[in-house]
Amino acid sequence: MSQDPTKARTVGIWIIAIVAICVALFFAREILAPVAFAFLFSVVLRPPVRWFEKVRIPTWIGASIVMLAVIGLMMLALFLLSAPFQRWMEQAPQSISAAEQKLGRIRDRFAQVSEVASKLEHAAQGPTSGPTAHAPAPPPAPGGGMMARLFGGTTRALSGIVEVLLLLLLLLASGDLFYQKLLKILPFRDDKRIAITAVNEVQGVVRRYLVVTAIINLGQGTLVALVFWWLGMPSPILWGVFTFVLEFIPYLGAALMILMIALVSFTSFDSIGHVLAPPGAYLLITTIQNNLVSPIAYGNKLKLNPVAVLIGVMIWWFLWGIPGAFLAVPIIATIKIIADRTQGLNALGEFLGE
Repeated sequence: MSQDPTKARTVGIWIIAIVAICVALFFAREILAPVAFAFLFSVVLRPPVRWFEKVRIPTWIGASIVMLAVIGLMMLALFLLSAPFQRWMEQAPQSISAAEQKLGRIRDRFAQVSEVASKLEHAAQGPTSGPTAHAPAPPPAPGGGMMARLFGGTTRALSGIVEVLLLLLLLLASGDLFYQKLLKILPFRDDKRIAITAVNEVQGVVRRYLVVTAIINLGQGTLVALVFWWLGMPSPILWGVFTFVLEFIPYLGAALMILMIALVSFTSFDSIGHVLAPPGAYLLITTIQNNLVSPIAYGNKLKLNPVAVLIGVMIWWFLWGIPGAFLAVPIIATIKIIADRTQGLNALGEFLGE
């Protein structure tokens, strides 16, 4: 059987196009990631601005009020979290020292076992022809650039937040101008109708996902903070905040939380039961949330293939890092809605659906 050359050529073109898009997304992440975040948050904050428009307040004034409220909430959160974060940073050197001591004891035990095994092996093999030369250990890598990398990353993060806030203000102040321009450039009336339906559905699905996820994460973070306070974990409030933020990343966020909790629990407690209690409690809480709470809360509005979501999260993590992982689910949901309404992309929409 000979393969159809036209079909093979089409597949090749699609593969080249996908690779080119991924390369462009990777190298343009510093520009595109803030734009994507601004569009995402504009979907959530657009209803309050519309309410101001209904009471005859100009759009730009309503957008300014909403943005001032958002910035005020951010400043309040930073003020409330500054003291716990400062205490956590002050306790970090002691935690690292305790971890080094515990790891040193474990390393010594393994060294003793390895020494006994080595002696048994030499006894079984008999005497060797000469002394064994051991290569010197490589010198540790200099760490002088760590602070520069840290402050460089902080500077990029702050500049990215400022870019997102400015773009968000402009999007909110412009009202529906962007979507009106999008409809104007579409040539056919059917395309306009499909675009209006798709845009409205995307906004509704993304808005519901973000709001519902924020409410679920707030409840889960509160429960985690209370349980960790009861278990004696250091800085339980910060663990609640980490839960709220990282649970926006499906699967990988929970895995990262369990890893961090296990490391801190290992350095903070001595008994094996106390060490395993915090990560075990978090695993139980997040399992109940994912299998009981989330399906009821999301309902039928967001039905995505879990495998496709995990693959999408890993792809966007690779392309844009942590910001890409946060944006993965809204992007996948948007692609699915567009694919369901675009001829030739229905197979993609079927794959992305549950």
